[in-house]
Amino acid sequence: MPPGLLVEDYMQNVFSGNHLLLDVRSESEFFQGRIPGAVNLPLLDNEARKEVGITYKVHGRNQAVEKGFELTGEKFHTFIKTVKDYLSSEQQTVLLYCWRGGMRSSIMSWLLETAGIKTILLKGGYKSYRRWALQQIEAERKLIVLGGKTGSGKTFLLNELKKSGEQVLDLEALANHRGSAFGAIGMEPQPRQEHYENLIAFEFGKTNPENILWVENESRKVGSLKIPDILFDHMLAAPLVEIVLSYEERINRIDDEYGKFAVDELKANTVKLERSLGGARMKEAIQLLEENKIREWIKQMLEYYDKTYEYGLSQRNPEQISKVEFIAEDIDFTVKKILSIHNSVKENIIEIRN
Repeated sequence: MPPGLLVEDYMQNVFSGNHLLLDVRSESEFFQGRIPGAVNLPLLDNEARKEVGITYKVHGRNQAVEKGFELTGEKFHTFIKTVKDYLSSEQQTVLLYCWRGGMRSSIMSWLLETAGIKTILLKGGYKSYRRWALQQIEAERKLIVLGGKTGSGKTFLLNELKKSGEQVLDLEALANHRGSAFGAIGMEPQPRQEHYENLIAFEFGKTNPENILWVENESRKVGSLKIPDILFDHMLAAPLVEIVLSYEERINRIDDEYGKFAVDELKANTVKLERSLGGARMKEAIQLLEENKIREWIKQMLEYYDKTYEYGLSQRNPEQISKVEFIAEDIDFTVKKILSIHNSVKENIIEIRN
C-alpha cells in the first residue's frame, strides 16, 4: 500500500485535475461534506457502516474487521469495475480518502493496486482536509468587494472580471443561491454548511494570496448558508467598488431574471418578506403578481431592498467606497473602469489579517 500524502501535497494533485478523486466514506458522510470534485464509492454504505460500528462496540476491533470484509468482499469486483469506468484516458491515478485515512481507504487502495490501478492516499483523511479548509478561510487575503443595489449587475460583472483574468470568489454560485428571498428560485438545492465551507476553501486554495481577490457584497447569509464569520468580517473591512445603474435598467435586469418564473413561486417567496414589508404592503405585492404586473411588483420589492442596501452601506468606511457607472452598451469600458479603481487602491488596500 502506498504511503499517504500530507494534505498540502495531496491538494496539489487534486488541483492538477489529472487524477480521479475518490471518497470511500458512506453516503451520509459524503453528503455532509467532501473534497469538491470527489466521486463517492462507499466501501461501507450507510447500513453496513452502522452494522460494523455495532460489532465494534459489542465484540471489538477484530470481529468488526471480519464483519466489514463479510459485507464488502463480494463487492470487490464491482469496485474495481466501477473505478475503471470512472477513469478517463488522461487519468491513470486514483486519489483516495476516507474519514481519517485509515482502514477504509487502505483496503480500497490495496484492492485497486492489486488490480493494477495506482492510488495515492490522503494522510489523515477527510479530517485533515477540513483542517486545511478552515486554514484557507482564515488565511490573509487581499479582497475588493463589488457592491451595488439589487439589479445593478454585480454577478454579471464579477463573471466579466473573471473572464478578464481576475481572481474571483462567487459566494452565490457556490451556495446555489442568488442571495435574496427569491434567490433559490430555479436553482439546485443548497449544499450543507460544512460543504459550503469546503467549496469556499477549495476556491481559495486555487488562488494566489498575493493578488487581488474580487468578491460580491453579500449579507451574512446566502439563503440558508452562513458566510464564515472571519471571511464576512474581512469583506466588511475591505474596499468596496459600488456599481451604479439607473433605476429603469435595474428593473429591466430583474425582470429578465425573475419575470420568467411562475407567479406562484414569486408569491410564495414574497410571503417570506411579510415581517419586513408589513402585512398591507405584502398583500399589495401579492395582488400585483396575481394581476401579472411584474414590473410594478419589482418596484415594490426594490423599495425594501434599496433601503436594506443603503443601511448596509452606511456601516462601511466611506473613504473605502468608490463608484463606477455600469455602461450596459460598453461592458468592456465598465470592466476597465472597475480595474482602474483596483489599480488605484492596490497599493493601499487593506491586507486582511486574523
